[in-house]
Amino acid sequence: MKTKAPKPSASIALALALALAVAGTGSAQAQACLDKRQIQEAVASGQIMSLDAVLASGGVDPGAEILNVQVCDQGGRLVYVIGVLAPDGQARNLTLSAQ
Repeated sequence: MKTKAPKPSASIALALALALAVAGTGSAQAQACLDKRQIQEAVASGQIMSLDAVLASGGVDPGAEILNVQVCDQGGRLVYVIGVLAPDGQARNLTLSAQ
C-alpha cells in the first residue's frame, strides 16, 4: 500500500513547529534580542546601561577580550549576554543585567 507524501504546506508547518520547539531551549540566540541600532538607542535613552558600565559592575576582568555582545529579553528584563575570553584563555558567556 502506498502512502501519500505530505503536502508541502504540511511539511513547512511541521518544520516551523520543530524550529519553534527548538527555539524554546533558552539559548541567547533563541531569545528576543535587540539589534545594534536598538542597543545604541536603548543606551542613549538610559533604558539600559552601557557595556562598559555593565562590565565594571559585573567585576569582569579588564584584561578579558570581548568576543560578542547581545542584549536580550530574559523573562521580561533586558540582559547583556557577553562572550568573553579571559587572559588565561578560558572562554565563557556571561549574562549580566542591562538595567
